[in-house]
Amino acid sequence: MNQPSVNSVPAFFREDRLTRFWVLQLAGWTCLSIVSYFSLNLWYDQPDAAYIGHNVVQSLLGIALSWPLRYVYRRVWDDSLIVRIVYISIAVLIFSGLWSLFRLAFFQWMTGTSGLWADFGGWLFPSIFIFMCWTALYHGFKYYRLVGQEHSALLQMESAKNLEASRAARAETLARDAQLAMLRYQLNPHFLFNTLNAVQSLVATRRNAHATGMISALSEFLRYSLYTNSGEFVSVEDEIAAIKLYLEIEKIRFGDRLVVTINVSQDVRSQQLPSMLLQPLVENAIKYGVARSAKGGTLHVDAYSDATHLCIDVVDSGAEMKAREAIGEPGVGLSNIRQRLEVCYSQDYDLTLHRLPEGGVRAGVRVPLQRIETVN
Repeated sequence: MNQPSVNSVPAFFREDRLTRFWVLQLAGWTCLSIVSYFSLNLWYDQPDAAYIGHNVVQSLLGIALSWPLRYVYRRVWDDSLIVRIVYISIAVLIFSGLWSLFRLAFFQWMTGTSGLWADFGGWLFPSIFIFMCWTALYHGFKYYRLVGQEHSALLQMESAKNLEASRAARAETLARDAQLAMLRYQLNPHFLFNTLNAVQSLVATRRNAHATGMISALSEFLRYSLYTNSGEFVSVEDEIAAIKLYLEIEKIRFGDRLVVTINVSQDVRSQQLPSMLLQPLVENAIKYGVARSAKGGTLHVDAYSDATHLCIDVVDSGAEMKAREAIGEPGVGLSNIRQRLEVCYSQDYDLTLHRLPEGGVRAGVRVPLQRIETVN
């Protein structure tokens, strides 16, 4: 996975600091010369080369004198705000004073004028303003760069955090799929063993037609089981179709002793649930509620919804009380269902098993509604 670009600082501010400083230094003092030319030389009608040359010289002096300020400000950068203000104020006064002194001296020498020292204050105050602007720009650019670096660092941390979360989610998904696969594979051998025993009994009693029908139904049911992924959610309609394949096998075993009714509400046919979830419930009902009864029994499968959940009940007519004493001890099938529901829905599910007053047991599953999206 490629990490997104997190460098939010413009390329100029990522250049070498010394190079960046000198580019800004030359650009700033050059702009001062241009402004001085238009505001002084042209305004006061001083087009002579000496006056223009003085503009260039004072900018060169400004470059030379402001250069050490960079090291002064870097030296006190980590000090407290009050200390920095004191040092910056002193530095601005000293260097602006020196700049005023030198540029006034050069002005008198280059233009041949004299007697200007009495007006030194008039030269000093603009110099202080210039060096204050220089100081403000220096700190502004430095703060901008630091803020950009901090923002980039935060984005890098966020990107790394998202990448780690993505990896964790993928690992969790793989672990979940592996757990579901393990649980699903517990069912197939269990069911297959019971069915092959029934086929063996049919062959042993020379009921070959019934054995052939059971093998055919078994192949169709196993096709559904094997071609459905372990973690896949299927519609109620598909799951009921698989249950009907399974019940075809059981009807061959029990004949008229097994009566099945299936009711599926129209509004839940497209609801989702984990594949092969109902087969252990139906198998358990037949095993404990029909097979142990001398006269057989009935099996009802009802699928419906309440306000928020899909509900499926598997109800058998029940066997003699003595045959149903083991109801409180769920076998591999029910334990498997509970584990699969826990993996898929965490705590938002119900798996109940109730003995009915009139006889029999109702096994109920209740899971959140999750309708399959259809593409027209």
